[in-house]
Amino acid sequence: MKYKRLGLIAALCFSSWLILAFVIFNESAVNKNDGKETKKADLIKYIKALEKQIEQQQELYKELSDQFQELQQNRNNADSVKDLQKVFNTIEKAKSVNNDLPKVPISDETTTKPRAGSNNNDNKDANTILPIIVFSCNRPEVRRCLDGLLKYRPDPNKFPIIVSQDCGHAATAEVIQSYGSQVTHIQQPDLTEPDVPARESKFRGYFKIARHYLWGLKQIFRTFNHTAVIIVEDDLDVAPDFYAYFSSTYDLLRKDPSLWCVSAWNDNGKANLVDTKDSELLFRSDFFPGLGWMITRDLWDELEPKWPRSYWDDWMRRPEQRKDRACIRPEISRTKTFGKIGVSNGLFFDKHLKYIKLNENPVDFSSRNLTYLLQSFYDNDYLSRVYNAPVATAADVRTNTNLPANGVPVITVFSPVKFFLAPWQYGLHNQFRFIIPRNKYHRALTFAQSEERVQLSATIIQAAV
Repeated sequence: MKYKRLGLIAALCFSSWLILAFVIFNESAVNKNDGKETKKADLIKYIKALEKQIEQQQELYKELSDQFQELQQNRNNADSVKDLQKVFNTIEKAKSVNNDLPKVPISDETTTKPRAGSNNNDNKDANTILPIIVFSCNRPEVRRCLDGLLKYRPDPNKFPIIVSQDCGHAATAEVIQSYGSQVTHIQQPDLTEPDVPARESKFRGYFKIARHYLWGLKQIFRTFNHTAVIIVEDDLDVAPDFYAYFSSTYDLLRKDPSLWCVSAWNDNGKANLVDTKDSELLFRSDFFPGLGWMITRDLWDELEPKWPRSYWDDWMRRPEQRKDRACIRPEISRTKTFGKIGVSNGLFFDKHLKYIKLNENPVDFSSRNLTYLLQSFYDNDYLSRVYNAPVATAADVRTNTNLPANGVPVITVFSPVKFFLAPWQYGLHNQFRFIIPRNKYHRALTFAQSEERVQLSATIIQAAV
């Protein structure tokens, strides 16, 4: 009775395939007569192969059923191991049968259509201009930044470079103007001293920077009328695939309302904290990274009316600006700062920033399916892997011992106090903003230790989720 039922199911499957094959062939015959006989022969070949596979599977199912019955009868004696091995061998035979089925014949028309889930952009995205605005002041070393941007720029029309200069520094202006038509040089006209509270007088430079950003971004979106922008500071080197990274993630930024920026920067991107073998790995992050980042005009419409007078980057990280939105960031940074001297007086540079690894292995992101970064896909997959992964202690992670051998990500669970001590333990960036660790996403923070993925999780940051 059992085998009759199995045979009936197989017959129904076979009939369904015959009907499907007929429909495919019929549509092909109507739409295109050229190559008709070839397609028909391919379909007949495929149907015969499918029929043969169904017969083989019927035999294997019967064989497996007999072996399971034998294993049940002999489970308490020495022959049980041999019986179990027979079952495993039969399963392997079943796998090989499934793998032997030829590919379904596909018409020429089908191959020209975008594959479902592929990273093909529509015409609107392909034609979108993504300008780069370089914010500059009194650093003639802007030449190093511009040389890198021009070296790797694939298309000057799609990626125009606009250098916005503050400070009125003549030597820096001369360097920028030496590039002629390769870049557009604009100058912030308000060089007056901003009003600064007495207690913040030594931070006057941060007020000037915020004013400059407001003016420069208004030029991009209001004067030049662009729909998006990539923001770069004059002390950044860029990776060879800098442009491919931003152009391929723009579509995600435009379509996913849970994203508000794409950043080229990994705050914990030191060489010993990243997986150097996986340069195409990208993540979502609750923390706004900056240092080479892209936003849309829609976001600027939201931010411009309330732009701060100072400390614009920390302002961006406040909950009322972020609104539970995330940024995309890479495993290996696509920018690296060389600017030790500046308004921040080299804050974090010697201890952290100068050790950030710049990607050296270009990735053709346009050929990658990046839809996994959309929230609807990412949260289900990433958070499931994080919270279902085995737990390890901090000592195990530091010594690379007692870790799972199968490459499953490791979660180190900390108490609130230990969580705040974690950056010092592992060499991570130890400056939190609004209870959000750098690179945190929901209640997890990911980095690499000895080329192995590590996840930190703590209840202390639930309030920021």
